[in-house]
Amino acid sequence: MALPIFGNAQKINWMTFQEAVKLNETTPKKIFIDVYTDWCGWCKRMDQTTFQNQEVVAYMNENFYAVKLDAEMNDTIVFSGYTFVNEGGKNGRKGTHQLAAALLQGKMSYPSYVFMNESNQLLTVAPGYMEAKDFMPILKYFGTDAYLNQTFKDYIK
Repeated sequence: MALPIFGNAQKINWMTFQEAVKLNETTPKKIFIDVYTDWCGWCKRMDQTTFQNQEVVAYMNENFYAVKLDAEMNDTIVFSGYTFVNEGGKNGRKGTHQLAAALLQGKMSYPSYVFMNESNQLLTVAPGYMEAKDFMPILKYFGTDAYLNQTFKDYIK
């Protein structure tokens, strides 16, 4: 049995939120956003497992602009006429970035995955660690536009 060659493994083409929105102007694609924090153990596990799965990687790269969004970053992001910042935390804690809070609709759970359509409109948020076998149906539900005419429950039947 041949051992897999890890050096040739494909990786997700992660980009910034601003890069994805800019690319959408000329080459429309859905946007997938991984909202994470540096201290989140399940976020790291997702990076080490599900986001390394070659089926997930290939599908993500073909069908989405993939964004990594640190929910505690300090960058200023201008989007849709609004300026989003991190106003800082209290008692030595990092603050939450306003864009992360807006995308997650105030439900600050990490990791969380935001799906946006080609017009940069929010479709849904899916929270929590997922193995590749559970994650692929969600990716395909949005990637194939099945969400336009059926519920996820009907889609997975």
